[in-house]
Amino acid sequence: MSQRFHLALPVDDLEAAERFYGEVLGCPRGRESSRWIDWDFWGHQLVTHLVDAGDVPAAATNPVDGEAVPASHFGVILEWPQLEALEAQLKQQAVPFVIEPSVRFEGRRGEQKTFFVRDPAGNHLEFKAFRNIDMLFATDGLDYP
Repeated sequence: MSQRFHLALPVDDLEAAERFYGEVLGCPRGRESSRWIDWDFWGHQLVTHLVDAGDVPAAATNPVDGEAVPASHFGVILEWPQLEALEAQLKQQAVPFVIEPSVRFEGRRGEQKTFFVRDPAGNHLEFKAFRNIDMLFATDGLDYP
């Protein structure tokens, strides 16, 4: 089994976070208090911490393969069929995409399908799947600008 990560995020509305992570994404709920909720984020521990509205950070962007990718984001790498099922689920629930589903680096090493959404507090999430998972950390022969 791989090691799991722990990530804590600021949110300015815990009930909205509960709806998004619990109902929209379908993440199982873990421990909680009146100020935070643990989520099982595809086997990883994600914690949403309640903060004042002004304390949620803004996101700068960085150009990646023709898209303005939010510099501050997190996500999970899924199998291709899982990613497509999540994409369909989000579309069915009318969740807006920050970056629409697309294939990045098409036909090149590291080819991947990806999309970005935003939680109610403005935190950016990226979901992706690699055509070949062995390219996840590959460094040789890549031709990225």
